[in-house]
Amino acid sequence: MVVGGLQRSSLSDFPGLISAIVFTRGCGFRCPYCHNPELVDPSRYAPEFPLPALWKFLRSRRGVLKGIVVTGGEPTTHADLPEFLAELKDMGFAVKLDTNGTNPGLLQRIMAEKLVAFVAMDIKAPPALYGATVNAAVDTRDILRSIELVLHSGLSHEFRTTWVPSLLTGDDILAIARLLKGCDRYVLQSCRPTGVLDTFLESRPPRDESPICDVVRRVVAAGLQITMR
Repeated sequence: MVVGGLQRSSLSDFPGLISAIVFTRGCGFRCPYCHNPELVDPSRYAPEFPLPALWKFLRSRRGVLKGIVVTGGEPTTHADLPEFLAELKDMGFAVKLDTNGTNPGLLQRIMAEKLVAFVAMDIKAPPALYGATVNAAVDTRDILRSIELVLHSGLSHEFRTTWVPSLLTGDDILAIARLLKGCDRYVLQSCRPTGVLDTFLESRPPRDESPICDVVRRVVAAGLQITMR
C-alpha cells in the first residue's frame, strides 16, 4: 500500500461520522478534472506518507474519529488493499471506500469479507464515452460489473458524477442515472476547474451549456434518483 496523503479530520466525507481521509497513490485514469494530480500523475507524485506514522496517528485518534475514508488516486490498484482495510476495521473504525470501479474482483472480495461499511463509486460517463472521458483504455464491463456489485451489496452507498459541460451533456447524465436505478443515492457534483490534472480544461468549449440544476431537474422529471452537490 502506498499512501500519498492524510487529511486528519473531516465532517463531510463519511455521512454521519467524523472521519480521517487516507489518500492512496496511483490511478489508471487521467480524468482532466481530477483534483488530485499529485496522486495520479507519476511526474507530480507527492512524497509517500510513511505507514508507521499513519498507524501511530490512527491509534492516537481511536475514540475521537469514528470513520476512515480510503480514497485516491484509486485504492483498488493496490493488491494489499483488503489487508489494509482489515487493519482499519480491527482498530474499531468504520471504513468508507471510494473507487472508480475498475477492479470488480477486488471490490467483490472486500464486500464479501465485510471490510467496509460504505462504498462511493465514481461514474465518469456513459459506457460508450468512458475512454474519451478518462483519457485511458478502460473495459466498461468492469465498470458495469462494479455497479451491479454495489447496487446489490446491501451496503450503504452512493454513486457520483462530476458535471463537466465540455465532456458530458444532459443526455449523458440521464443515461448514467438509468444505469443506477435503485441506488441509495446518485450525486451530480460541479467541476471546479482549478488545480486540476488538465490545465486546459477551462478553455474547452462546452458540449452542453445547461446549468447543473437544469440537468438535475431533467433527471428527476424522468423519475430517476439524483441529487446535486
